[in-house]
Amino acid sequence: MGQFELGWEEWLALPDLGLPAIKAKVDTGAKTSALHASVIEPFGPSTKPQVRFLIQPNPADPSLEITCSARVIDRREVTSSNGDTELRYVIETDVQMGKRRWPIQLTLSNRESMTYRMLFGRAAIQPDMIVNPNVSFSQPVLDFARYGSLPKRTPVKRPLRIALLTREPNNYSSKRLMEAAEARGHVIEAIDTARCYMQIGTLDPEVHYDGKALARFDAVIPRIGASITDYGMAVLRQFSNTGAFCLNGAGAIGRSRDKLLAHQLLARAKIDMPITAFAHSPKDTKDLISLAGGAPVVVKLLSSTQGKGVVLAETRKAAESLVDAFRGLEANFLVQEFVAEAAGADTRCFVIGNKVVGGMKRQAAKGEFRSNLHRGGTASAVKLTPAEREVARDAAKVLGLRVAGVDLLHTEDGPKVLEVNSSPGLQGIESASGKDIAGMIIEHLERQVRPLAKVRETTGRTGRTGRRVNVN
Repeated sequence: MGQFELGWEEWLALPDLGLPAIKAKVDTGAKTSALHASVIEPFGPSTKPQVRFLIQPNPADPSLEITCSARVIDRREVTSSNGDTELRYVIETDVQMGKRRWPIQLTLSNRESMTYRMLFGRAAIQPDMIVNPNVSFSQPVLDFARYGSLPKRTPVKRPLRIALLTREPNNYSSKRLMEAAEARGHVIEAIDTARCYMQIGTLDPEVHYDGKALARFDAVIPRIGASITDYGMAVLRQFSNTGAFCLNGAGAIGRSRDKLLAHQLLARAKIDMPITAFAHSPKDTKDLISLAGGAPVVVKLLSSTQGKGVVLAETRKAAESLVDAFRGLEANFLVQEFVAEAAGADTRCFVIGNKVVGGMKRQAAKGEFRSNLHRGGTASAVKLTPAEREVARDAAKVLGLRVAGVDLLHTEDGPKVLEVNSSPGLQGIESASGKDIAGMIIEHLERQVRPLAKVRETTGRTGRTGRRVNVN
């Protein structure tokens, strides 16, 4: 028997999953194969766990939706090409190319933004197979017309179960999100991040709260304060492990909160920012200030938020004293160019799902250079320019944020990113723009969390809340 040749892309079928045609990218650099899956819902006993998921096999036709189920054989940490690690369900199923059929393992991951709904890794390639990277479709070509005999359907609308992860359920932003969710028929619960605790290391991960395991949520809206960022990200990862869609992922929140990392990622993407300098050694103090353009400079704690930990040093001597004082406290900080022409004002662009949905101008109070509303700044309506919209979208995308407040400074060279906020407040932007930003956030969740079927809550023998799914 001769060698079985594969091209760098191939058509294949997954007959046991009811998928007669999938276009896959063959990637020998990836060990594990991956299949697009959304709304992943585990079910069945812990001794024989199974998983149900939704797939749109044709990227060009999202109305074609197939519900699949399979036995879970493992949960495995997989690191993506951008460095993010995700705990994924692993299933085993047969793959068919031409007349050849053999079993492979697949991890389930949302590949909605990817060109190929499936990644075919080297572990699925058998010993007598050879991959020719210069050829497409060495095996028989299929097409999505094979799904013609399968009924198309509109995704079933049902109330979502949403967790609002916050320690401040009574502030404006939390109340507006809860009002918006309930107005659209969803069930939303405010969950205190600090009161969550976790069971880790099983095929059925859980989040515990006030002495009992929480029922599964369809989606989580994280409103994690800076003082609890690390623990909040751990809790958010655990919610993600249960299959909940997280409005902003833990990795994206971590990147935005670490100002040094955020600046490095934005700089790598060639997104304009004020000149920023960072050093560890006290011997570098004078040069550090010079790198930031010289006095006046802004000294900013890496963990600063709402204008706290942000100080303006108007002279070189004051800057040197301030830098030395911060080092004496063993604080991590940046030294940043002071943009005088901004005149104490910046523009907040509100991004939802890679779309800028609103903007406002923030003006610092008299005698204050920080424009944060928590520092007495005022907000007013503003018409965003195409350049501002593009920079805001790019900045949120680089950090991986689905919802973000991107603060821009106006300079002679155009808009520059001052900061990207992963938990932007709603009061200022809604008041200034007159838009229902909270409602837009809930609408975005509805588009992302596609329900598999009508669901009703049932109570099992253990007293925990479970789900009985009736697939249409």
